[in-house]
Amino acid sequence: MEHDPAIAGSDGGRFCGREHILPLRIYYEDTDFSGVVYHANYVRYLERGRSEFIRAIGASHTSLLQGPSPATFMVSALSMRFVRPAKIDDRLDVRTHCDWVRGARLFCRQAVFRGNELILEAEVENVCVSLDGRPRRIPPMMMDRLRPHLMPPVSLALRTEAAEQAYAVAAE
Repeated sequence: MEHDPAIAGSDGGRFCGREHILPLRIYYEDTDFSGVVYHANYVRYLERGRSEFIRAIGASHTSLLQGPSPATFMVSALSMRFVRPAKIDDRLDVRTHCDWVRGARLFCRQAVFRGNELILEAEVENVCVSLDGRPRRIPPMMMDRLRPHLMPPVSLALRTEAAEQAYAVAAE
C-alpha cells in the first residue's frame, strides 16, 4: 500500500507534527445509564487511534499480515489515567504519539481531548508478533514508515528518567 498523505487524512485523522489526531463523536451506545462514556470504551478509542496512525503512515494491519513474514501487534501493557468524563454528543480527539521502538516492542503515548480539555491519558506497549504469537522484530517496511514519527534517540549514557521526561515534554 503506497502512502498518500492526501488520502491519509480524509477519513482516518491527520498528523500535526509527530502527533496523529483522530476525531470521533460519542454516541448513545458509548455511554452508561448516566450518559457518561463507559470506561472500557476508551480502550476501543485508543485502538482506533493506533490503527489509524498505522494507516496514515502508509502501512496497515492487512499489509503486515500479507507480508513475506506475516506479523501483527498485540498490546502487552496499558496504563490509563482518567481525568474527566466524556458525555454523549461530545466531539473528542484521540491523539497518538509512537515514541520509540525496542526490538519487537513499540511504545506509544495517547490522550483523549475534548477541545483543549484532557479527558484521558494512556501509555501503551505493543509487541509485534508472528502468527504463532512469538515476539519478532517489527518488519523493515513498517520501521521505515515509523522512523520519521519516533522520538530522536537518546544515548544510553544519557538515558535517565529525567532525560526521558524531558524528551516526552519536548515531543508534546
